[in-house]
Amino acid sequence: MAQPTEGMTNFAEIMKDAVTEEFGGKHLNSLTSLTTALRTPDFRADVKEDVFKGLKTVLEKSFTAVKRLDKEAEEISMSLQMATECFRSLRNACIQCLNNQCRLRELGFIDTTVGILSVLYKRQYKQPDHLSDALRCGIQFLGNLAVQNQKCQDDIWEHGFPQLFLGLLGVSDEKAIAYTCMALHTCLNEQKVEQLTKQQDTFAVALKVMELCRTQPELDWTILIVTEHFLKSKKLIEKMYTAMSPQDRLTLLELISAHLGEGCEESEECGILPATGEFLAYCFKDSCKSVLLIDSGSPADDEEAIIVIRLLDILCEMTSGRKEFMFLQDCKDLLETTLVLLKEVHVLGKDGANVFSSAQNFSHMLGTGDVNSHPIVSFKAHLVRLIGNLCHKHIDNQNKVRNLDGIALILDNCSIDSKNPFISQWAIFAIRNILENSVENQEVVQALKRQGVADDSILKEMGYKVEDRDGNMLLRPLKKDQ
Repeated sequence: MAQPTEGMTNFAEIMKDAVTEEFGGKHLNSLTSLTTALRTPDFRADVKEDVFKGLKTVLEKSFTAVKRLDKEAEEISMSLQMATECFRSLRNACIQCLNNQCRLRELGFIDTTVGILSVLYKRQYKQPDHLSDALRCGIQFLGNLAVQNQKCQDDIWEHGFPQLFLGLLGVSDEKAIAYTCMALHTCLNEQKVEQLTKQQDTFAVALKVMELCRTQPELDWTILIVTEHFLKSKKLIEKMYTAMSPQDRLTLLELISAHLGEGCEESEECGILPATGEFLAYCFKDSCKSVLLIDSGSPADDEEAIIVIRLLDILCEMTSGRKEFMFLQDCKDLLETTLVLLKEVHVLGKDGANVFSSAQNFSHMLGTGDVNSHPIVSFKAHLVRLIGNLCHKHIDNQNKVRNLDGIALILDNCSIDSKNPFISQWAIFAIRNILENSVENQEVVQALKRQGVADDSILKEMGYKVEDRDGNMLLRPLKKDQ
């Protein structure tokens, strides 16, 4: 490889000719050599400003040609190749080199690059091969320019947001979309996330990211944008949830659920705001009756029902001893809503054979296929689980369950149900929480007449035994040898 000084001198001389001559093979070869040389850290650190100025001249000349993509196909093809190689050189020049990032910003490369990309994404179907390469490399350059450089991030945001980002997220080239998401993720911070909620065109970027999470789940950058940035804004999450399609809303809930399931128990690590938990509880209360319409034959009803099911899953996870979310025990009407829904589902399940009926044979009750994938599986069990969570060491909620006749209802769900794996265990857990340190609730169980609401073996698992005296069930603690 040529020495840095020699290589840069040769490049500068060749680029001078490119200003007045038509782009040709010698210019492209010189750029390719520079791209290769800039992979070397020592070369990157010693690049003279004349080299960057030469690249700027080439880009600007390419920009002029690119704007007339419908003419002179051969010239346009070479201009696109030159722009692509310029972007490759610039991309390499930014790698772990703060000085080069700053110099390129000061020389106006951001504005020029945004201008070129704004033309390219609108004409992505012309000169498809070379145009796609230029598009990808230009986005990569902006992404590398932004890494750990706040001033570059802010300038890219100022020049390219929201129109450029929104346009690039809508191209047909999946790699270009991935690089755009990487650049967007790098530029985002708390202030910029809040900006997404300000206007319709800025908000459209957030909605597009969520759409990509659903349609292209293999794009890790979209998931990182949501989990590391969007979830930290209560305002954005609420606005997105309200505006999104049911399919994208479900995708958001699945991301939240997966994020909660990663094992983070501290609020600063979880990345989900308590206020978001409160909002999701409100959404559950507001729409929970939709689940009763599942399998009604309407795809829209099924979508809304599945959303309720996912909301319930999230609330169960949030209230499973996570300190930052246990305030949900005091959430107005959440316990009442859950109890009423459990009663309605339970009664509906006993009213003939339907999707909520208890069963031992999935395929017989839910039809053919992979029945374990049916969204209603475990729904009733999770209602019982949430009730148990909300009553844990919470006397007011324990009293509410008693006053709403919920104790017998939960005991009546101790039977094994193949549609609700572990429902008997969740019922045991819920009853234990409802009875703990509550004399009144214990007396209710003691006063229950034997009506098949629970059998002795279930209560024994909770550490109690039942004695029948004059037709009444008395609850007694088990001795150690029993």
